[in-house]
This record gives sequence, structure tokens and C-alpha cells, in this order.
Amino acid sequence: MRIEAKDLGLALEYYEHTLENDETNVAIWKRLIAVLRQQNKTERCVKELVTFLDTFYSDLEGWLELADLYASLNLYTRSLQALSHALLLAPQNPFHALRFAETAYTANDIPLALRYYLRTIELIDSEEDGKETGRRAWFGVKLCTSHLSRTPNLPSESNTLPVQGKNLAALEVLATERLSAAYSSTANTKPDGKVPGRKEVLKWLGQ
Repeated sequence: MRIEAKDLGLALEYYEHTLENDETNVAIWKRLIAVLRQQNKTERCVKELVTFLDTFYSDLEGWLELADLYASLNLYTRSLQALSHALLLAPQNPFHALRFAETAYTANDIPLALRYYLRTIELIDSEEDGKETGRRAWFGVKLCTSHLSRTPNLPSESNTLPVQGKNLAALEVLATERLSAAYSSTANTKPDGKVPGRKEVLKWLGQ
């Protein structure tokens, strides 16, 4: 870390030399990857991270980092693949499920996104502990159900079957209710009693 503060190039050479003598040094390998990202050497960073994860599959942070790198390159399918490994390693973490859902939405796989927004909501232990995550998930449900209501036969690269008919309508109504409640005047988190974004959200919900 001290070397990095002075000279990233010198730090990179040091980490490379160290790994030549000890390929199992996890800490050094991670620092090497971090330096490559700081230097915007994205392609090599991805290559090193993929190799690292081939050796140390259970490194959750590594899969999340790889997903982020792929997303920064607009490679959302690969980002989803990396996130799927993160979900295997931490299946009960609602934030990872939310990240998967949001990436699927960005990739325009709306049926898949809806599935994982709902999964996120299932994983939240309590309304208070997962307030922000749950709110984001309900926003996602609302967006997805609106999309599917307008275009029920949206293609899904993952071949996820879309929710249709009464179930879709019920989900959209439920999402509207949950968001309305979250932005009601009694749901504030500010001392002055104001709910940030309340007016805009309620207008978007048609209320």
C-alpha cells in the first residue's frame, strides 16, 4: 500500500514479481488487480480477475468486482454471469439479488429483472432493516410490471417466462401501494417531517 501511494507502476512490478514466486498469495493478487483498475487497464484487470477466480472460486468480493467491471464495459450478460456466482456463494443476501435484478433490467431482460426484484423482497428479513433495498426493489417491480403491461411479449435473453394477466396486474397494484406507503407523510426519515422525493414519486404513481 505504501508503494502504491508513491508509484503505481512500481507497485505493479513488485506485485508481479511476488506472484511469480508465490501464485497463492491472495492479498498480493488482489492488490495487483486493484492497481490495474486504478490504472484503467480494464482488459488486463478482467483477465487477471478471471484467472484469480478460477483458482479462488469462493471469493465473493472477486465475483462482485468482476460483475462491476463487465458492467462498466456494457457487457451486461457477462456481468449477470458473474453475479450468478455471487448469488450461489451468498444466496440469502438481498443486496446481491437486487444488484442482479438491476443489471438484468439494464440489459433489458425485463422478465428476469422482475423475478429477481421479487426475490430481493423475499430475502429482506425485516421492513426496517431492508428499507432502502426494499424500496429500490419495489421501484423495480413497478417499472417491470409497467413494461410488461405495455409489451407483454417482451423477449428475454435468459428465456425467463414473463408474468402475465391477473398476476401481473396484481403485482403492479401491490408495487404502487408499497411505494405510496413508503413515501407517505408518516414514512419520513427526516427531522423536519419531509419525505425526500415524495411529490415526484406520487406524481409518477399517478396520485
